[in-house]
Amino acid sequence: MASEVELAAMRHAITLSALGLGTTSPNPPVGCVILSQDGTIVGAGFHRRKGEPHAEVHALTAAGNAARGGTAVVTLEPCNHVGVTPACRQALLDAGVSRVIIGVIDPTSRGEGGAATLAAAGVEVETDVLHDEALTVLSPWLTATTRRRPYLTWAYAPDDGRQQAAQGRLLLDLRGGADLVVADKTLYEGIPGGHTAEHFALPGEADIDVGPLRWLSAAYAVGARSVLVVGHEYAEALRSQLHAIDEVIISVSRADPSKALNTVDAGLIPNDFHLVAMTTAADSLRVHLRRSAHNME
Repeated sequence: MASEVELAAMRHAITLSALGLGTTSPNPPVGCVILSQDGTIVGAGFHRRKGEPHAEVHALTAAGNAARGGTAVVTLEPCNHVGVTPACRQALLDAGVSRVIIGVIDPTSRGEGGAATLAAAGVEVETDVLHDEALTVLSPWLTATTRRRPYLTWAYAPDDGRQQAAQGRLLLDLRGGADLVVADKTLYEGIPGGHTAEHFALPGEADIDVGPLRWLSAAYAVGARSVLVVGHEYAEALRSQLHAIDEVIISVSRADPSKALNTVDAGLIPNDFHLVAMTTAADSLRVHLRRSAHNME
């Protein structure tokens, strides 16, 4: 069972993995921490974009010889195939680690996964360590990859006189975590130039008004795994397409408590979404809703 030091290292790795959001696609955002034999952190890294070293390689490079006999803590199962970069399980074996702790097993592994190969080579492997916490970063990528279309977040503010400013703040705050952004009838990369050009491209105009599913499939085909749509102006098109949405974020202005009838559009909170967070600011509240896992199809 993972020790307190190893659990802390996994949370460190999960935090690092989030630094790859908005740039790793079509690869997953992954973080890795290396512990020496005495439990000291000697290396850490995360995956930034496809074609560059994976999290394990960055962490092992930082650790150097201190990794030998130590523990690798990684948020997603190390890859077992040679693609654009070498297999991470081989890098771990070459570094001489004696133990590997994994947050989430990769359901997209090609053939036998890295965990099985590491165990067969005599490395102690523990899986599903802080699994649910690791999913806070990995879930959108896993959802998109399993069903072959990007994870879609719709963020908007009700039309209450402060809508434009509120949606501007939503766009500014959220765009860095998405591969593609649709706002003001314009499509662009969440982090300009954030992805590797040979593995990612804009899929053409976002044809949200005639149905998002076909466009989302096209976006997936050119490398996108997450899409952010910002704006109440998309409400009419998306009301009948809620099955295509995975997450809704509503920015609600602070209201007179006696005049709160239309503060939140209850019609956009269907039963298959559930509340996951409330975040507050001086002048507003953000309501975060997510589709139930069993309905993410």
